[in-house]
Amino acid sequence: MTDATISSRICGYVHEVSGKIDGNKVIIEIDTPCNVVKNISHMEVPLEGILGIKDNYVLEKASHAPCCDTCLVPCAVLHVCRLEAGYMSKSLVKNIGSISIEFK
Repeated sequence: MTDATISSRICGYVHEVSGKIDGNKVIIEIDTPCNVVKNISHMEVPLEGILGIKDNYVLEKASHAPCCDTCLVPCAVLHVCRLEAGYMSKSLVKNIGSISIEFK
């Protein structure tokens, strides 16, 4: 299982994303106070739907939620899916700890 915390300081929400691989899909659960993100709070993401941007399962679901185009949650969900699928190194991510966007 992979867990991530997303602090969306611009909108003021903190979201908890959990994912667990189950065969050829990743089961995603999102604990969130955001009513829009709640629309994607449970997803069964097919592994073939997490690569690239075009025809991306998570981004399509987020657009129908409709998450705003600056929402960090869909990106975090993709990271969790890729970690669970083994497309990203869990040890590398654990050593890094967090990623951020800093505005100057």
